[in-house]
Amino acid sequence: MTGPFEPVILGFTCNWCSYRAADLAGTARVKYPPNIRLMRLMCSGRLDPTFVFKALASGADGVLISGCHPGECHYLEQNYKALRRFLLMRRLLDQMGIEPGRVKLVWASAAEGVKLAQEISTMVEEVRALGPLNWPRGANGHNQLSVQLETEEVGREYQPQA
Repeated sequence: MTGPFEPVILGFTCNWCSYRAADLAGTARVKYPPNIRLMRLMCSGRLDPTFVFKALASGADGVLISGCHPGECHYLEQNYKALRRFLLMRRLLDQMGIEPGRVKLVWASAAEGVKLAQEISTMVEEVRALGPLNWPRGANGHNQLSVQLETEEVGREYQPQA
């Protein structure tokens, strides 16, 4: 017997702002759903799109990307790079049939723990309303994206002999 659907969301957070905002939310005892698993990156600009695709292919129902406000990045303009990648990822995921609401970008400074907690709560509710991400599986049990990612990883590991 299964209960109501509870989404699993993976959150990629900037070390300097949004990860510290999540820490502030915790120390201030601001509650947000436990459905999110936070991963700290040095900068949101460091987020490789394959991290997002791999998270979704591995069973995450949604991905939250969070970083410093534009113009306040510790690495100058890297959050603009994150914004460009985010827009590109959403277009690609939309073409693959994945709802755009499953991937979200949030700007949160280190002092905005309450805001980040609210954004997490909102995203959990939005993904819960979308339902589980059930990609069709092939005969081998893998979905289209995971097969493509595994193929690319094998291709990168292969080094032709000179």
